[in-house]
Amino acid sequence: MISVFGIPIQALLGQLLLGLVNGSFYAMLSLGLAVIFGLLNVINFAHGALYMLGAFVAWMGMAYLGLNYWVMLILAPIVVGLFGIVIERLLLRHLYKLDHLYGLLLTFGLTLLLEGLFRSFFGVSGQPYPTPEALRGATNLGFMVLPNYRAWVVVASIVVCMSTWFVIERTRLGALLRAGTENPRLVEAFGVNVPRMIMLTYGFGVALAGFAGVLAAPVLQVSPLMGSNLIIVVFAVVVIGGMGSILGAIVTGLGLGVIEGLTKVFWPEASSTVVFIIMAIVLLLRPAGLFGREK
Repeated sequence: MISVFGIPIQALLGQLLLGLVNGSFYAMLSLGLAVIFGLLNVINFAHGALYMLGAFVAWMGMAYLGLNYWVMLILAPIVVGLFGIVIERLLLRHLYKLDHLYGLLLTFGLTLLLEGLFRSFFGVSGQPYPTPEALRGATNLGFMVLPNYRAWVVVASIVVCMSTWFVIERTRLGALLRAGTENPRLVEAFGVNVPRMIMLTYGFGVALAGFAGVLAAPVLQVSPLMGSNLIIVVFAVVVIGGMGSILGAIVTGLGLGVIEGLTKVFWPEASSTVVFIIMAIVLLLRPAGLFGREK
């Protein structure tokens, strides 16, 4: 049996793939954070709560309305995105000219409010969400048996992440979004409704969190605390990749998921802290992040 440093290659490759699954969630969530910060300059601490909301909307659609996974995969992000638009219109739009700290405190308060509300109705034990029938079972890769649903999570996350990057970085719409945040008066002179564009951008950013929540529902227990358990790691991912960097969020999210998975093989005790160790090193050597722009 082939081994690396005394560890069977099967175990190593298996953990690498499982790390890629975790990295897919990191990439999806950090992408939404990067979009919102990069285009709106808002540190959206409520992102984890909105990820949880997406999972709960999917669960409630199944439990109360009988809607299947595929319907909720489309419907739940729309619901979360509309909820985000309400937040932006009623609350966040008053803070854009203030210090980032105000947006952080507001969204942190929203997190506590949403988590407390769902905890009072559903408790903290979590609700099961069944894997869709089309994705049940597993595929034998030789070195491991990979659940089909986890493979779907990786593929769906990468497709959504790269599509978002392409739209923002390579299309006219993305150019208008970037220009609208840097010089809104100039863009408005060309007939673009900048406040509406900002509102829709925030809605899209939180819809990405809702989409990740639906993807996570069959993997994790749908719980009011599922977002708070993940958001600190996701913020670390965004800092490492570079605040506001779309490509940095995607690459760093996937990469750190893999590194975390491999750490569980070689040094299990450090697996829960390796992301923060890397963050500290990156901040010392390159404060703007791996893909961020130095000012």
